[in-house]
Amino acid sequence: MGNTWLVVGLGNPGPQYAATRHNIGQFVVDELAQRHGANFKAHKANARVAEAWLRPGGPKLILAKPNSFMNVSGGPVAGLAAFYGIAPDRVIVVHDELDIDFDTLRLKTGGGHGGHNGVRDVAKALDTPEFTRVRVGVGRPPGRQDPADWVLSEFGATERKNLPLLVADAADAVEHIIDEGLTAAQQRHHAPKA
Repeated sequence: MGNTWLVVGLGNPGPQYAATRHNIGQFVVDELAQRHGANFKAHKANARVAEAWLRPGGPKLILAKPNSFMNVSGGPVAGLAAFYGIAPDRVIVVHDELDIDFDTLRLKTGGGHGGHNGVRDVAKALDTPEFTRVRVGVGRPPGRQDPADWVLSEFGATERKNLPLLVADAADAVEHIIDEGLTAAQQRHHAPKA
C-alpha cells in the first residue's frame, strides 16, 4: 500500500448534524468522492469508506467518514489505518477550526490539537500527533455564544454562498498535499485571497 493515503473528514453522525459547521470535514471528503466517482460503503472500522485514485496509476485515496461522534473519532481512524496498513504520515484529517476565520484554510502536520477534541482523540488513538491536518476555518461565534453551540449550528446565509468554494479549496488542498507535499500546498493555500 505504498502510495495510499487515508483522508478522514471529521464530523458527527445523523441528519441533525449533517449541515453544521462541525461537519465541514465531511463536506470536503464528500467533494473528493464526487470528483473521483467514488461511493461510500459501510466499513467494519465504524466508518463509511470510499476508495478512489487521484488519477489513473496515481496515489490511492481511502476517503473516510467515521460513524462515531466527533470527540471519539480516533477509534475509526486508527482502525482504518491498521486495516489498510497506512502509517500516520499518510493520514490527512480534515476538520473545522474555530481559531481560523471562515473562508480560510491552514495546513499543518503534527503539533497540538488546539482544543479540538476530535483531533485530540485521533492523536491519542494513532499514538502520535504526526498526521496532517487540513484545518477549515469556521471562525469564532459572535458575542457570547458558546463555541460548542456555534460549531453545532448551521452556516449562515452569507456563509452558505461561499461554502461550495471553501469546500472545493479544501479538497484541492488535500490533493495538493498528496501530489506536491505539505510545503508546496501551504505556499499555495496560505496565500491571502486576492
